[in-house]
Amino acid sequence: MATEKQIRESLEKVMVPGVMRSLNGLNLVRQLAISDKEVKITLSSTALNDETREWLTTKTKEVVGKLSGVKKVEIEFSEAKPAELNQIGNIIAVMSGKGGVGKSLVAGLAAIVLKRQGYEVGILDADLTGPSIPKMFGIAGRPSGSESGILPVLSRSGIEVMSINLLLPQEDDAVIWRGPLISNTIKQFWQDVLWGKLDYLLIDLPPGTADAPLTVMQSFPISGVIIVFTPQDLTAMIVRKAVNMAQKMDKAVLGVVENMSYLYIPEMDKRIEIFGPSRGKEMAETSKAPLLGQLPLDPELAKLCDRVEIEKYDSEIMNAFGQSLKQALAQKKTAP
Repeated sequence: MATEKQIRESLEKVMVPGVMRSLNGLNLVRQLAISDKEVKITLSSTALNDETREWLTTKTKEVVGKLSGVKKVEIEFSEAKPAELNQIGNIIAVMSGKGGVGKSLVAGLAAIVLKRQGYEVGILDADLTGPSIPKMFGIAGRPSGSESGILPVLSRSGIEVMSINLLLPQEDDAVIWRGPLISNTIKQFWQDVLWGKLDYLLIDLPPGTADAPLTVMQSFPISGVIIVFTPQDLTAMIVRKAVNMAQKMDKAVLGVVENMSYLYIPEMDKRIEIFGPSRGKEMAETSKAPLLGQLPLDPELAKLCDRVEIEKYDSEIMNAFGQSLKQALAQKKTAP
């Protein structure tokens, strides 16, 4: 007779339509009982419509029924809220005191490097009035789900994504909302989306320290914050604002990232600091956190973003950023 371990392993082959993650990955397997060649499995019906539940029932019976000694498979469904099923190891907020510094780019690159390191990763696009994550990743499909919850959309490399732009009739429709409605929507992206089991959830915050960032800091169990800046005179004050907010909300700053740090001209083997000398070391000292990376103005990265193929980006700088982020997260876990 098949063991519980073998049955759970077989359920990795059952992919949930709409998000294409396994029953285990979405944490939908609630109970499993084995008795006299019979297997009874209870799945959560969260975010699953009738057609999806029917398909999962058939597929699960097919997969488990092939195991040694299994003669009968019964499937039941139980109700649960998405928040009861979500198991997320670390939630990282990517923020800055001002706009236009590349928070979405850094959030996207961070998600990509973590995914390449073998982790399960998601991105919550909390910039409701200026969402750019779906466009950057080439995601156009609408999320599926039911009255009990919403399923995120998967990127090409398997990163879960949720953004207001995926719910709008047209991607260029403006979100003309006041603060309370924006805050409530961000909370819904946390409470009503079935993220399942994730190692990391990156939150792309809008600029500033007002309603939306405050909602995230107060309502989400944030593990740490990454602060993004550019090498300009205004930077020091802006970084201090973001650091002060994180400290007042008792959130750890994992590190800082200097974006648009320079432009490299390969023909001349020369770096040109278009926006002025690097302030990376200074900002790291200001935030009392490591400098995770100095990202250049890279025409290749710009092309890939325009082609909605950011997940293909690879460079020495990208790899170095991934290693620095991995080290900062490891230090966070071992800190007292």
